[in-house]
Amino acid sequence: MRKFQLLFAAFAVITLSYASAQDVTVDEIIDGYFESTGGKDAWRNLKGMKISAKVNQGGMEIPLEIVQLADGKQYTKITFQGMEIKQGVFDGETMWSTNFQSMKAEKADTETTENSKLDMNDFPDSFLDYKDKGYTAELLGTETIDGAETYKVKLTKEPRMLDGKEVEDVSFYYFDAESFVPLAVDQEIKAGPQAGAIGRSTMSDYQEVEGLYFPFSMTQGIKDGPSQPLMIESIEVNPEIDAAAFAFPAEQASPTGN
Repeated sequence: MRKFQLLFAAFAVITLSYASAQDVTVDEIIDGYFESTGGKDAWRNLKGMKISAKVNQGGMEIPLEIVQLADGKQYTKITFQGMEIKQGVFDGETMWSTNFQSMKAEKADTETTENSKLDMNDFPDSFLDYKDKGYTAELLGTETIDGAETYKVKLTKEPRMLDGKEVEDVSFYYFDAESFVPLAVDQEIKAGPQAGAIGRSTMSDYQEVEGLYFPFSMTQGIKDGPSQPLMIESIEVNPEIDAAAFAFPAEQASPTGN
């Protein structure tokens, strides 16, 4: 009898969760997200952003500057021991990073570069006009994240290449059931020593910047495991960034002679 009662209780919880999720559609969740963070038109008009942040490594605060532009250009600049080190730089055609051992710029392989070109669709947000991008979004139900009830949404984008083979690009977003802003994102790690694990990013402390709302507190790590906090100090929208900031150093134009 006790076993039957437990099974019935579990079934009731699942049924209530499913019923709650059916009160809203996935597009209503996505529309609510953009409405609560500034509106779709404002996001469409965003040309770029520059984020000033810090991470803590071994008790040492390391400053970061993260730039993302609407045309796909991006970089992360790390300031460490008086040096400025650029990682994940993309000029729209070439992807490169600084090798921490040699401190020289190195181009990414063709596969990584082509995957970066796919990411150009995702500025400023993967969910903005997602159907026009060929993406699909599916509401899977509700789930509690750090005490908050959320809607779990599966986002499927175009496949990516890994070791010469196509692999699916699927993420699971958890939207706050009241404000509709995303609180967490899960995605399987496909390569490297943590391949197969589920990576989790969290977002909180949404603040207004010129009419748009951004999370000012973020973490990135392994689901149910260690994570690295990102402390955002400021966000500048529509910054003016010289194209030379994204160029591979060997290809930067040299001064012309007289």
